[in-house]
Amino acid sequence: MTDDQHTPVISKSTALIRGFFKRCPNCGDGSVFRAFLKPVDACSVCAEPYSHIRADDFPPYLTIVLVGHIIVPLVLIAEKMFVPPIWVHMVLWLPLTIGLMLWSLPRLKGMVLAWMWMLGLTGTEHQGVEPGA
Repeated sequence: MTDDQHTPVISKSTALIRGFFKRCPNCGDGSVFRAFLKPVDACSVCAEPYSHIRADDFPPYLTIVLVGHIIVPLVLIAEKMFVPPIWVHMVLWLPLTIGLMLWSLPRLKGMVLAWMWMLGLTGTEHQGVEPGA
């Protein structure tokens, strides 16, 4: 948070919690999304810009890891303990997986946006060899 536009008094945990609740990491009042996963250009309360931050594939990756680590053990436990028919698995686990994914994806994206905002990242940073080297 060395950038002049960022307020250094906001702790990392506060910004991440605000992101989890889909709120502006800077003020905590404005929404960070204008649609399900579409970030606002700027906070409606404090005018902090967010249009330059690109989270790309990291929030879906985190969602897959989180949901997978919750659902897969539950499926295996249910299969081992109850041995239900396959249709029971489909009726139970498919809606639960989709629901958990739809609930967690925007929250994880809010946290990633807050994290990138704290670090001053835009999502356009590249790692590797310098051009012409």
